[in-house]
Parts: sequence; structure tokens; C-alpha cells
Amino acid sequence: MSKIRQNLESVRKRIASSASACGRDASSIKLVAVSKTHKAEAIREAFEAGQRAFGENYAQELRDKAASLSGLEIEWHYIGHLQRNKAKYVAPVAAFVESVDSLELAEAVSRRAGHRIGCLIEVNIGEEKTKSGVDPSSVVELARCVTALPNLDLQGLMVIPPFEADGEKSRPYFRSLRELLAKTNGALAPFCMTELSMGMSHDFEVAIEEGATIVRVGTAIFGDRDQ
Repeated sequence: MSKIRQNLESVRKRIASSASACGRDASSIKLVAVSKTHKAEAIREAFEAGQRAFGENYAQELRDKAASLSGLEIEWHYIGHLQRNKAKYVAPVAAFVESVDSLELAEAVSRRAGHRIGCLIEVNIGEEKTKSGVDPSSVVELARCVTALPNLDLQGLMVIPPFEADGEKSRPYFRSLRELLAKTNGALAPFCMTELSMGMSHDFEVAIEEGATIVRVGTAIFGDRDQ
């Protein structure tokens, strides 16, 4: 059995165990394999092991990988900061853009999309100056505007919290995002978002306990990044 297949099986077992421990159905949690900087061959290997959703951080890299792997039915998630002028690379191939952080970006993706794209609003819960994402106080208004755009299907929120080696220390940020989703849904009712993209290799079990519906796992599947 290949290393990537072994790693995928291990991650899936961890997801199932975490879900069971908090009374959730593991099938309600989508695993996005973060393949940024890894070669197309590694993605193909994971695909052959049953993985379908893959996450990329760089616009041109996503474009090129989508082209080289066009024969595979991959669900591409764009999860990195996206400049408006690079939406042209992402919108034609992405199924999800998880990192919408401004109305201008959402409009650029909507204009470039030839199909309906799922999107999430990235929230800067930790209020870190070096990270992208919307201030929590601006989420309701941005969500209200994005729902009016053609080609975009706003489905929830995403967060990359301040890094803590101890995943338990991420819990307050995950909980805050869950509470913000509920608040936003209340403000926009009857419109209702259901997705929470949060949790990575070192903390996704905690994220699942706090309600994650999408976890983004790279190192635990592919190992260290290719340089």
C-alpha cells in the first residue's frame, strides 16, 4: 500500500473517531486534501485512493494542475488568498472558492465563472494583520452582498486561526466561527449557510468537535511540501 493511501486511511479514521465522539455522522464532514506545491502525480495517487476534493493555494498552480488532471473528476477548492486579477485562473476550474474576503473579489470571481461556484467567506477571527480575511463585524454585510451575485453560491464561512502547535488552543477560534455563522444566518433569514471550513492537520479533530463540515488536511496526507 502506498504511503499516501495509508495516510488517507489514517486521516479518515481520525475523522470518523472524532465525529463519533461528539455524536456526529462522519459523512457530514468533507475532507479536502491540501495539495499545494505537491506534484500532479501525488494528487493522482490520492484520487486513486478515493479522495475527490483537493485544495490549492496558488492561482496559476491550480490552473495548471486542473489542466494536467482534466481527465479526473476532481472537486477543486481554492483556499489561498486570491488577488482579483488572478480570478481568471481560478474561476473556470474551481468548484469552491473558500477564501472570499471582499465584495470586489466576489464580483471578479462571479464575472469570470462559466458555472456556479460554491464560495465561503474567509474570516480573520484572530484579527491578525498579516492574514487576509474579513473582520467578523463585516461578515453579515458582505454575505448579504455576495448572495446577490450571479454564479456564486454562498455556503458558509472559513477560518485559518493563529497557529498553535497545541490544537486545543484553536478551539476558541473555531467556536467563534460557529457562533458567527449562526449570527449571520439569523441576520439573513430565511437565507441559511451550513458550511464551516476549519481545521488542518494538527487541529482538525478539535474543529470537528466545534462543528466543522470541511477540514483541510495537507501534511498528514502528502507529507512535507515539495519545494
